[in-house]
Amino acid sequence: MGARAARRHTAAMQVATQIRPVSVFLVEDSAQVVQRLEEMLGAIEGVRTVGSAGRADDAIRSVLTLHPDAVLCDVSLAQGTGFDVLRALHAQAPEVEVYLLSTVATEPYRRLAERLGARGFFDKTTELERMRDAVAARAALQH
Repeated sequence: MGARAARRHTAAMQVATQIRPVSVFLVEDSAQVVQRLEEMLGAIEGVRTVGSAGRADDAIRSVLTLHPDAVLCDVSLAQGTGFDVLRALHAQAPEVEVYLLSTVATEPYRRLAERLGARGFFDKTTELERMRDAVAARAALQH
């Protein structure tokens, strides 16, 4: 490889190493579900989980501190709701993409999530692959 080609190759490598992964924060009060989501997200190239919380107030505080690219948030939490988290984040950090998850994925919940600014709403029992695909598509856009 000539000197000119070596410089181009090195420059391309530097650009490639400067691309940062999509950071995702999990808001879920079930340790088993958190573990499952971490495993699912860990299999997506360019995605990393940066933390989790099981309570709405802890989640809001952590997200505002860590400023992840995306938040996967259960609607039903031990304290507060995913809608509380969505409202607060949409008001204070609208650039953070929030995806809601629920086992009660009724149309009224879906419409409320959309009205409050959620990027997506997924049924935890039947649509986790769709959620995974949405996060993977988000990561692909960044790379």
